[in-house]
Amino acid sequence: MKNLDWANLSFGYMPTDYNVRCYYRNGKWGEIEVSSDEYIKLHMAATSLHYGQEAFEGLKAYRCPDGKVRVFRMEENAARLQSTCRGIVMPELPTELFCEMVKKVVRLNQEWIPPYESGATLYIRPLLIGTSAQVGVHPAKEYLFLILVTPVGPYFKGGFSTNPYVIVRDHDRAAPLGTGTYKVGGNYAASLFANKKAHELGYACEFYLDAKEKKYIDECGAANFFGIKDNTYITPKSTSILPSITNKSLMQVAEDLGMKVERRPIPEEELATFEEAGACGTAAVISPISRIDDVETGKSYVISKDGKPGPLSEKLYNHLRNIQYGIEEDKHGWTTVVID
Repeated sequence: MKNLDWANLSFGYMPTDYNVRCYYRNGKWGEIEVSSDEYIKLHMAATSLHYGQEAFEGLKAYRCPDGKVRVFRMEENAARLQSTCRGIVMPELPTELFCEMVKKVVRLNQEWIPPYESGATLYIRPLLIGTSAQVGVHPAKEYLFLILVTPVGPYFKGGFSTNPYVIVRDHDRAAPLGTGTYKVGGNYAASLFANKKAHELGYACEFYLDAKEKKYIDECGAANFFGIKDNTYITPKSTSILPSITNKSLMQVAEDLGMKVERRPIPEEELATFEEAGACGTAAVISPISRIDDVETGKSYVISKDGKPGPLSEKLYNHLRNIQYGIEEDKHGWTTVVID
């Protein structure tokens, strides 16, 4: 294991030893290649650069207390990437190839996997880009799929603690029936301005309302939303938000813990009724929400009265993390041991 200050890692890029690559040419995927080069050679007219033919995923590898290294729900990431491929007309990567490459890159970089209890994990970033030259809006004929890894600390400083969020009305992340349900870079580019504005105002992140009516909660810039009341886990149903694998897992965990689960439109005014709320995703797992401000209307929805995470959010967080770390029984078969 590398000699790093694991407990104080930020959430950012750090070079590791290897990445893995696979090229799509002549209508088929090639062999897996191992590279120590952090750079790729790309044609200046590649479709990924000009027309946004680019998709990515995010998942993690965990060094567990039993000494094993586990990866969480990688088949779900493969399925979501395939959905994105269909959405922006790229060749689908077979699930078996995706999983084989995840396992390979984790094993190759096992010295970079943070120790258990450090609060850090090995972040895995699969990336698929159109590489062939094209002037004119058409899908590429050739593609590169690669996976890089980097050790990361908590997404938010302070880890599992409450943060304030702000509703933005003058920006939309994605349109209904647009690319919001796909994990493409353009969705994140569309959130950068509002995210910068939120940070300048002192908030952890921005919240988007639905683009069509500006009535319903959609999601944060990089995470899904959930609210809890009356022992019920409630999360938005929308055609413009990314189907979060973490949120999907939390819905199942909530049911396992005896909670009800509702996936439906959430009017903004309903925020005032939630006993707990959070943003959820691979990076932070759960980021509990202290309050959500609507600066345009002057409303402030205070979720956490004492500034601490709610008991059910904490229970959900601990239960899911314990599954990821192999501490609690993985009865749904979500984790894969990649290093014994």
